Amino acid sequence: MRQADNDLAMANFARDGGFHAQACFHGTQAAEKALKGLLIALGEEPPRSHSRERLVDAVGETGLTVEGLRALQLKALSRMSTATRYPDGDEAPADLFEARDCELAIGIAASVLSWVREALQEQRR
Repeated sequence: MRQADNDLAMANFARDGGFHAQACFHGTQAAEKALKGLLIALGEEPPRSHSRERLVDAVGETGLTVEGLRALQLKALSRMSTATRYPDGDEAPADLFEARDCELAIGIAASVLSWVREALQEQRR
């Protein structure tokens, strides 16, 4: 979770500097790392995948109710994960993302981190 928090902070920093692709990328990383961290905390080996949907499936297989996670737009994050790093034809990622994309990525990531924190607290009780 410390790394997920750090990635989310970097996403906010990048957004504030106008680096939209980088903000989206770090938002995707924050969500992924939070989900993988939860699986590790539950004693599970996270799947070797960058698909947030697959990670949610793995969390669900532990017996946790994951409807709250499924309600988030996780596919958007999964798509951003690659598109923020690699050019699409002659367009650089820096040209493909804008402020509203950052807000979406950061908002979803923050929701994932919040959900994971609550799940961890429940497990400790």
